[in-house]
Amino acid sequence: MGKILEKLKGGDVLVSDGAWGTFLHQKGLSSDECPESWNLSRPDDVYDIAKSYVDAGADIILTNSFGGSPSKLEPYGLRDQVIEINKAAAGISRKAAGNRAMVLGSIGPTGKMVFMGEISEEELLNGFEQQATGLRDGGVDGFVVETMTDPQEAILAVKAAKNVSDLDVVCTFTFEKTQTNEYRTIMGTTVAEAVDSAISVHADIIGANCGNGIEGMIEIVREIRETHGDIPVLVHANAGLPVYKDGLTIFPETPEEMSSRMNALVEAGANIVGGCCGTTPEHIRMISKIVR
Repeated sequence: MGKILEKLKGGDVLVSDGAWGTFLHQKGLSSDECPESWNLSRPDDVYDIAKSYVDAGADIILTNSFGGSPSKLEPYGLRDQVIEINKAAAGISRKAAGNRAMVLGSIGPTGKMVFMGEISEEELLNGFEQQATGLRDGGVDGFVVETMTDPQEAILAVKAAKNVSDLDVVCTFTFEKTQTNEYRTIMGTTVAEAVDSAISVHADIIGANCGNGIEGMIEIVREIRETHGDIPVLVHANAGLPVYKDGLTIFPETPEEMSSRMNALVEAGANIVGGCCGTTPEHIRMISKIVR
């Protein structure tokens, strides 16, 4: 049992961090620039983001490695630096966390589909293993395979993390409500099917991130709990559903609005709560205050 599961064993509800991409862009990341490259070129800026969430009261922070797989780094000419970039990402968050927070190494989707013939299972698994190795060597306390829509890719990512370490592995999917009021991934995968796929390869913690504000996440957690009563659940909700205004994407939920639904989210069965798109250190500060 890893650090995160051990902490949850005591019955605590843990608070995770919020959005990263927004802050990177505020600090000058251009739309055609690789976010993960900043782990090497601008580590102080990445550190500032991680530290802001620790200072806001997060028990868990992530790493700037969401797109740190070989497939994602290749277009930027960085494929040969997978381990170096992910190790740096983990080291930065580890430094920011100190002894105040735990670190989850972020592993996001590659954008390539096995069933479409864009990549082989072997290549996908190997790439995720490289990424997980770098994160492990940089000092993470566990991994979060996140924003998954394809169970096949999620399974390979969880397997990769398990292959290179005995640390806790979280697996979260992104669901959207259909016209028939069901929550499914864009691949058509139901909540139950997604969760079952992650559990089949021994994910330690499951859940959902992105795609929904708190209200949608409450429904998704309830659906998870209908069939899986015991496994820990992590939720990273957006600050509401996106609104497009004046050419910009805005997430409208204020810290007060988002935090006011935290008790309901926990009552539904969430064990780790945090934010995704549009959430800030102030959102996490308010969430931490409510959860405490």
